[in-house]
Amino acid sequence: MSATPRVVIIGAGIVGANLADELTARGWTRVTVVDQGPLPLTGGSTSHAPGLVYQTNPSKAMTQFATYTVEKFKSLDVDGAWCFNQVGGLEVATTPERFAELHRRQGWATSWGVPGEVVGPERCVELHPLLDRERILGGFHTPTDGLAKAARAVQALIRRATACGAVFRGSTRITEVLQQGGRVTGVRTDADEEIPADIVVSCAGFWGPAVGDLVGMKVPLLPLAHQYVRTGQVAELVGRNDDAIEARLPILRHQDNDLYYREHNDRLGIGSYAHRPMPVRLSDLPEGDVTEAAMPSMLPFTEEDFAPSWEQSKTLLPALGAAKIETGFNGIFSFTPDGGPLVGESPDVAGFWIAEAVWVTHSAGVARAVAQVLVDGRSEIALHGCDVHRFDEIETTDAYVRETSQQNFVEVYDVVHPLQPKLSPREIRVSPFHARQKELGAFFLEAHAWERPHWYEANARLVKELPSEWQAPSRDAWSAMFHSPIAAVEAWKTRTAVALYDMTSLKRLEVSGPGSVEFLHRLTTGKMDKSVGSVTYTLALDEGGGTRSDLTVARLSEDVFQVGANGNLDFDHFQREAPADGSVSVRDITGGTCCVGVWGPLARDLVQPLTGEDFSHEALKYFRLTRAHIAGIPVVAMRLSYVGELGWEIYTSAEYGQKLWDVLWEAGRPLGAVAAGRAAFNSLRLEKGYRSWGVDMTTEHNPYEAGLGFAVNKKKTGYIGYDAIAGLNDESVTRRLTCLTVDDGRSIVLGNEPVFVDGEAAGYVTSAAFGHTIGRPIAYAWLPAPLPPGTPVEIQYFNRKVRATVATEPLVDPEMTRIRR
Repeated sequence: MSATPRVVIIGAGIVGANLADELTARGWTRVTVVDQGPLPLTGGSTSHAPGLVYQTNPSKAMTQFATYTVEKFKSLDVDGAWCFNQVGGLEVATTPERFAELHRRQGWATSWGVPGEVVGPERCVELHPLLDRERILGGFHTPTDGLAKAARAVQALIRRATACGAVFRGSTRITEVLQQGGRVTGVRTDADEEIPADIVVSCAGFWGPAVGDLVGMKVPLLPLAHQYVRTGQVAELVGRNDDAIEARLPILRHQDNDLYYREHNDRLGIGSYAHRPMPVRLSDLPEGDVTEAAMPSMLPFTEEDFAPSWEQSKTLLPALGAAKIETGFNGIFSFTPDGGPLVGESPDVAGFWIAEAVWVTHSAGVARAVAQVLVDGRSEIALHGCDVHRFDEIETTDAYVRETSQQNFVEVYDVVHPLQPKLSPREIRVSPFHARQKELGAFFLEAHAWERPHWYEANARLVKELPSEWQAPSRDAWSAMFHSPIAAVEAWKTRTAVALYDMTSLKRLEVSGPGSVEFLHRLTTGKMDKSVGSVTYTLALDEGGGTRSDLTVARLSEDVFQVGANGNLDFDHFQREAPADGSVSVRDITGGTCCVGVWGPLARDLVQPLTGEDFSHEALKYFRLTRAHIAGIPVVAMRLSYVGELGWEIYTSAEYGQKLWDVLWEAGRPLGAVAAGRAAFNSLRLEKGYRSWGVDMTTEHNPYEAGLGFAVNKKKTGYIGYDAIAGLNDESVTRRLTCLTVDDGRSIVLGNEPVFVDGEAAGYVTSAAFGHTIGRPIAYAWLPAPLPPGTPVEIQYFNRKVRATVATEPLVDPEMTRIRR
């Protein structure tokens, strides 16, 4: 048996200790964990973490991480002392908006398999007698949540990993990551000692950016201080607990005032996110001996920042009226631009990995996922929402990280709509059409710093012209947020006339060089050696057959391909897989190019008069491309349609973008053309059954489960993931992405809601929209297979069940005649 790789883990907090435990449990015994602080209390965030573990999260992955953390920590102890106290969790509402949000949270819990129920005020007080019954409208109770004793869990994990061969070294600072030939070879300590390593993993928490600097890797993380206090003795808690148990009441969150609470025997701990953001510079942190009362991650308490929270606490919990604040500190935690963890390998130094911005709640789950990637090559939980390479370059700049991370601190307990955009920073990335879109009254949402029109106020005048069958019903207040009835106009015009869609923000890669065909063959499920001018819809899989991405690959010339991708993760993947011999070049060409989708039955009437090239169906068939000139502007026109109508994606360089828009716009006016946004786009693509990667399918799903078996070339072998899916087909799956239509014709769900079959929770909604063409709401959901068309189901929307029916897809134009004319 060959020796396992040598691994150095930087950071012996809750993440590093968990990772060492997960690796040694898988037989990797040559693991060394080093920390600049003393063991086991190293002075990082773990050392002072209050340990509240709430599992429910809108992200399935984050919930799965937390659920595993609960199960693992329940099994740990230190000489009989607990590492997890499953007291349950209780989130209370003092406003109607929050009470509605608790019903939504209960839906997420059901979708992801976490037990929980929304309860009334009386039950809340039964669970937590310190609450003022008159202040609360109800609560969300999750019995499997609880308290993690993080520092104690680290001790237990160190013991277990050490018994399996791991070595832990405290008071050891890493000053250099050694490398040779683009790979790590070890680390150097502050004692000038070299520790050899094949893999180095930084689990340094808020020190992560400094460790990343050792290999030139940008770690988009901001350390922020967060206030935590302990009260003096609370009379109502005296005699309830002892030092061994410490807490019996459920952990409590008062999110309307950005507060949380936990017992410390006969005292109460209170954490606050209600204060101003307090960013921390690593260079300002104190140095010196680490003790339980003094460590670098615990900054002096600023009493004035906590004063309003103390008053709010006494209002919610009247028993605190006779108590005083005994101790307090401002503890440092890690925040990121989107609030998610940071996991991944350096793009430049092979073998250097990070697992940062991971809180105690998700620590064991993230560590298990990283261990699975290192040992098995893939995680059973989809990691796209945690991968550090999910960010585009602009999102990793210091200014962007600083502003967005602080905003995430402010909003950590806010009720956030799934479409809610950032207020700032904005207008960072705009297409060449942006000025014209503003003139048309575009309502912009934001994604990866791109401004993306959702609808256009210029089309409001057409709402009164909508035929009755296209008029959508009124929406409830929640689903009406960030929505306009104008979307129905834009969908109508796309189906009956022609519309212009800005597709510029979609990631575009150029793959070129003599090895391009072989390279793309290895990375995708489709046939790549097609004629110049072909366009192929295909999939990129991981080694386990999971759907890494879906792609459109256009062959521009013998050795040049344009790849329509899903984001920076695809760019990172392609760059890593490119051969070292230089036979393939991979470039991100998104910023230097732009794209207009011209779609609708009158699309040819709009485009053909502007060009000397033949845009007829016979000359330019579906999934073919041509180089052309439109009003003298050089373009590449691809016969594709994500909305299910005749038309083209028309690409040109950014310098010609505004002129291209103007030419198309003027030519379209006599035809009744409109500019259309993503609200109509999303509705139309669901009517055609077109999937959205990262929402409808991820690496957790193989192509046949996702309904994408047609994108797997049956004659092709040798690509990544081939062996894993070779024996699969549409009939072999036990779950499937399923199309649903809502029976009442008006209830709009938005995604992540649980779906019930025969009264039992059986799956969850991925994408949803009102189908303007069919006149009823649509939802796609992961459900057991087979569920034949006509099967009744129910979708839980807040506190009510909405009836829906399994439908045959696609819902519009199953014969594909509209696209192919």
